[in-house]
Formats: sequence, C-alpha cells, structure tokens
Amino acid sequence: MSGISAPAGWELVVGLEVHCELATRTKLFCGCPNAFGAEPNTNVCPVCLGLPGSLPVLNRRAVELAMRIGAALNAEIAPSVFHRKNYFYPDMPKDFQISQYDAPINRGGRLELPDGSVVGIERAHLEEDTGKTTHVGGTGRIGGADYALVDYNRAGVPLVEIVSAPDIRSAAQARAYAGELRAILVATGSSDGRMEEGSMRVDANVSVRRPGAPFGTRCEIKNLNSMRSLGRAIEFEAARQAEVLEGGGTVTQETRHWDEDRGATLPMRSKEEADDYRYFPEPDLVPLAPDGRWQAEVAASIGPLPAERRAVLQRLLGGEPTPAQADQVRSLVASDLDALVVAACERGAPASLALVRAANEVAADLSRAPGLDPGAFAKLLMLEGSGELSASQSKAVLGELLVGGGDPAEVARRLGFEPMDGGALDEVILRVIAEHPEDWARFVAGEDKVKGPLVGAVRRATDNQADPAAVARHLDELRAARA
Repeated sequence: MSGISAPAGWELVVGLEVHCELATRTKLFCGCPNAFGAEPNTNVCPVCLGLPGSLPVLNRRAVELAMRIGAALNAEIAPSVFHRKNYFYPDMPKDFQISQYDAPINRGGRLELPDGSVVGIERAHLEEDTGKTTHVGGTGRIGGADYALVDYNRAGVPLVEIVSAPDIRSAAQARAYAGELRAILVATGSSDGRMEEGSMRVDANVSVRRPGAPFGTRCEIKNLNSMRSLGRAIEFEAARQAEVLEGGGTVTQETRHWDEDRGATLPMRSKEEADDYRYFPEPDLVPLAPDGRWQAEVAASIGPLPAERRAVLQRLLGGEPTPAQADQVRSLVASDLDALVVAACERGAPASLALVRAANEVAADLSRAPGLDPGAFAKLLMLEGSGELSASQSKAVLGELLVGGGDPAEVARRLGFEPMDGGALDEVILRVIAEHPEDWARFVAGEDKVKGPLVGAVRRATDNQADPAAVARHLDELRAARA
C-alpha cells in the first residue's frame, strides 16, 4: 500500500470523532471514583452497573467541563437532552449507553490549526464511557480469543465526543487537528488527554473520491490511541479504498480495526446507523439547559488557549520563528512549559536560548519541571548568554537545578565551572593562532569554515572551560582588527 495520504488521482476525505474522558473526581451519574489503574471492577456501584431500582444523578462538574470544551471550540452551548443508545455489547452492563442524540450540549464550532487551516466542528456531546473488554488467548481479537474479561471501572466515566466536519484532507492535517484539540482539552483543564491511558481516543471516518465528485462511501476506523497510529491508519485505508475502486469494486460501509503490527485495517462489523441504536429520551433525566449566567462563568474560567500562548512565545522571539523554533513553540505549549519561558524572559533571559533549553533539557525531565524556579532558570540562561558558562556547562547546571534547585552561580562553582578571565582567554587564543598559522591566515582571508577548528583548539587548550560563543566572538574581533 502507498505511504502517501491519498493515491494519485484521488482526494482523501476524513472526519474525526474524538472521545475524551473528563477530568472529574467521580463518574457522570454516580459517586464512583473516576480513576485510571484501579483493580478491575472495584470502582462500580448499582447505578453504573444499571441494577434495578438505581437512578442516575447528573455530575455538575462534568457539565461545566463540557461547556468549557464548547466555548473553546467556538460552539453554541444549547439546551440538551439525554437519550438511551441501545446496543448489545458486553462492555455496558445496562445494554444501553446514556448519551445525547439530536440535542447535544455543544453545536457547531470551528478549530483553527497552527498552519491557519480551519476544521469545522459539528457537535461535542456528553455521554458515559463504556467498560473495557480484554480478549484472552489466540490473536487477542474477539474472533480468535479463548475467552473475554470485562472491567466495568470505566463504565459511566464522563465523556465528551467531539465530531468534526469532513474537512480534513490529509493524514498530516488529521494529526495536526488531533494534536491541537488535545492541547485545548489540557489547557482548559477538561481532560488530561492521555492517549496511552485511553482518556483520549480517536475514530477516523475515511473515504476517497475523485476531485470534485460527491463524497464516497466511508469506513470508520475505531479506537486509534496514538498520533502515529492515526496517520498510518488513514493512509492505509485511503490506499485500500482507492485500490478497490480502481479494480471495479465498491467500498462497503463498515467499522474497521487498526492492527498496529500488521500496519493494516481489518473488518470488524457493518457500520451502524442511528436507527440501529433505537434512541429514545432517557426517562430518568430531565433536559439540561445551562442559563446565560452559568455559561458566562464557565467561559470566564478558561485561561489562554494554545494558539494565544504560541503567539506570546513568537512575540518574545521578536520575529518570524524558524521551522525549528516553531516546532519548539508547539512542543512547549503542549508540554505546559511556555509559562516557564515567559517568566524567564520577563527576568531578562534571552528568548531564543530560553526556548531551546526548555524544549530540550527541561522537557526531557518533565516530572521535575514544575519545581524549577523561573528566576534561577533566567539567571542560568544569562550566565550562558554572556559566555560565563558554555552550553555544555549550562546544561549540567540545569540538570542540578532540576534535581535540587539552588543558585545557578553557586551550582556552577560547586561543579568547577569557574568562568575564564577575559585576559587569560585572550592569551590562549593568541597562542592557538600562533600554533595554527595556516588556519588563521585562511580565516582572516574570509574562510569562515576554519573558525570551528580554531574554536575547538582553544577549547582543548582550556580543558573545555572556554565558552565557544565567547571564543568565536574574540576571533571575529581579532580578524576585524586585522582588516
């Protein structure tokens, strides 16, 4: 199969359904803990197990978080109704799921991606999550398993399903959409967005068509749990459908499973439509109609969104970021490290250097990052920027600050990183120039490629104490004086 998003002569059409578990303490309709990793079937009660006589009570916090998502996606927050969605899967003990059908809480909306493209949002509705089924033995899939185990801890966890319009035209755009949406969910505090734990899962509706033709028949790829899988699955499915159509066949509307090991989508079942679920209003819940005051309070509780935070970092850089800097900006916002960079720059740190150190060294030790004092981080960056510490020395000091904090200058002294006296550095540079007359002559003549070897020779002569940037600056000054 081709590795491109759409085979030659075909246009890819993708709509994504993103399911995100909300960051509440308890489930949507009961008081059971909403917690990942508990022993199977321990976070359950008569309500989430659907036992006779039990009644659901709506979680107010879940409604607030759902409204945050709607506000962040420029959606209309509207009166909504809960429905029973009926189906006979083993992962719901009630044999139905409480969801929202034709009257969702969030309607319409849009999401602008970092490249400026816009993907429409059709709806973002509230529902309860299902349990988790594990197929044991054989292939690990339902068809070849020896038996199945069901864990109902996740059943009843509050969930928002965000349905995009079919506006996505490449696997790369699909990944960008999912990444930006995840950043919004985390920034608003609505969800932790941890795909590896299942708190964010993506279904992809994929079809192909000839450019300008009506939409083709779509297939839904279920439960993609990583950005890599999302992109690979879309590309494979587009190539598969084009191959079927070019061979004179027709694409069957169905639900498919992504097999990561095979790198292929496989049939699961025929695609259900709304009629198959026999929706009807949930008789035990009243309609949900958040008033204007509540909506305003929720909207006011949302802090700056990822796009705004990226813009702040870009302004600190003072111009159009390089591609590498743009990637660092996106990474820092996604990792929640942008506030550290902003705080360091407010204290005088060089913006580009703060960006690099935060995106690389700090991001590599995210668990300790919250304990890093912005003032100490700024002071360290200024020591590096002035040449008092080399890049390698600065990284070593930063590693110590992440572990135990402290004053960067004192940590540097403890590690033996005493800055070289300017006069002593000049003497070493002149000695190296005398020892490498040919390289020096070429450098004076304008051959900048020999600067690196000269800087390296000075570093070796100082036991790597000399800052490379300071050495390079001294060499440039000496060359200018000879001109």
